[in-house]
Amino acid sequence: MRQFSTILGAAILAASLSPVIAADAEHGKVLFEACAACHQDKPDALGPSLKGVVGRKSAALDDFRYSNPMKRANLVWDEANLREYITDPQAKVRGNRMPFDGMHDPKDVDDLIAYIKTYK
Repeated sequence: MRQFSTILGAAILAASLSPVIAADAEHGKVLFEACAACHQDKPDALGPSLKGVVGRKSAALDDFRYSNPMKRANLVWDEANLREYITDPQAKVRGNRMPFDGMHDPKDVDDLIAYIKTYK
């Protein structure tokens, strides 16, 4: 029992010393500026609007001409799908037209998603 208490105490101490890093929506907003080059609310934008994208089905906006792979993807843009897509768009939806290699820093992805969740 003493050994268990020692291990539990060490675990609690380690957890309290580790910084809790929350996603930073303000930093995500700065990162989103690169996305906004294509993802605007204009009818002639290169990408679909991302306003309110969280919870929306893929290829759901009537005013945007999506690629056939995106139409077939049948995704709901929840946090997990956004994370996978932002990290590697071609792996998540092979053959989509978005000319973006992906965002590779997990913290940046978290921050961007935090911002997108507020973007309505």
